Amino acid sequence: MDMEILNRAPEQKAGVPAEPYCTHEDVQRIFESYKQENETRLAEITKGKRDPLTEEKMARMDARIDSLTVKSARPALASERKDSAEAREHKAAFDDYVRHGESANLRALEVKAMSVGSNPDGGYTVPFETERTISERLTLISPIRGIAGVRQISGNVYKKPFMTAGPAAGWVGETDVRAQTASATLAELQFPAMELYAQPAATATLLEDSAVNIDDWLAQEVEQVFATQEGAAFVNGDGTNKPKGFLQYTTVAEASWAWTKIGYVATGTAGAFDADAPIDAVIDLVYALKAGYRQNATFVMNRKTQAAVRKLKDADGQYLWQPPTQQDGRATLLTYPLVEAEDMPDIAANAFAIAFGDFKRGYLVVDRQGVRVLRDPFTAKPYVLFYTTKRVGGGVQDFDAIKLLKFAAS
Repeated sequence: MDMEILNRAPEQKAGVPAEPYCTHEDVQRIFESYKQENETRLAEITKGKRDPLTEEKMARMDARIDSLTVKSARPALASERKDSAEAREHKAAFDDYVRHGESANLRALEVKAMSVGSNPDGGYTVPFETERTISERLTLISPIRGIAGVRQISGNVYKKPFMTAGPAAGWVGETDVRAQTASATLAELQFPAMELYAQPAATATLLEDSAVNIDDWLAQEVEQVFATQEGAAFVNGDGTNKPKGFLQYTTVAEASWAWTKIGYVATGTAGAFDADAPIDAVIDLVYALKAGYRQNATFVMNRKTQAAVRKLKDADGQYLWQPPTQQDGRATLLTYPLVEAEDMPDIAANAFAIAFGDFKRGYLVVDRQGVRVLRDPFTAKPYVLFYTTKRVGGGVQDFDAIKLLKFAAS
């Protein structure tokens, strides 16, 4: 095992958190070492003994590979655009409000814009650049948002019609009588935007320090809270005051699939992959998805499930899991990209531990425009609280685009 790579000291720069330095080639070499250790583990199991040191080495390499592949898959933040005069005015007024509680300039801007969406009781809308920065950061650390379809709305609910029965059609001869065709039958999916909030606190010293970028500080403070809550809701949310997660819809065996339900494939063994043919269920899961969806499909699972999948091999002894093939790529499973979502369940009896699908077509995230901040200098004196809210919804929009792997006999 390449211990130098695993134990390499982080590079520290002034004002920047330390992160382990590792190139794409290093990831490849670590995975080669990982495969060698796994062969040793399998040989030990065959002989009827298991060395705890081998298990410990593999656990360390699992954790290292997980952290590196997740880090390498993060997209770069968009470059700063030049603000218009109106945007600079809004930014300066918002800065005065956050630092000093001065809201007169913000109120004047809202009157000029004929705005009815903000007020002193409900807070003020953050500048566009701050909202964009928050959205970009959420995409970086909220795994489902990064692969789902995203739509911005100005109202509270997004309604999407879909066709439950199409118009009648058929083949006819040149002179045959054309029967009157039936009209299409339409139904409607609704995606309400629910309120998500965070309440970071600041000291007077921080607010008075002109060197501190208040917009960036606010984005950093709320990003992790928003991303954590979003990530959990997009997977397991019950739809009550939060988005509805794709695991909360009715599930049925793929052979019985119908619209409004999510189809699944069973592994054949409760709480585990099948001992004799562990990869068959994964292959069946891939081909349960129609060809049009497979082109842009992604595997979704948590890190513990990924560690189990990483050990699977095909009939030729080739590992199904592969590290990224390029610097900013994702790890792959059966050549399809893999996204790590910690809110996915662990492998257990009857658990839907792996999802596979075209999430951009299958799951919709709805963002209502505007992130609002209400300054509160009274509740937690001497700290100033910033009650920050955004409205977000989500749910399945195409029930044929997402399939699940169920760790069950059937």
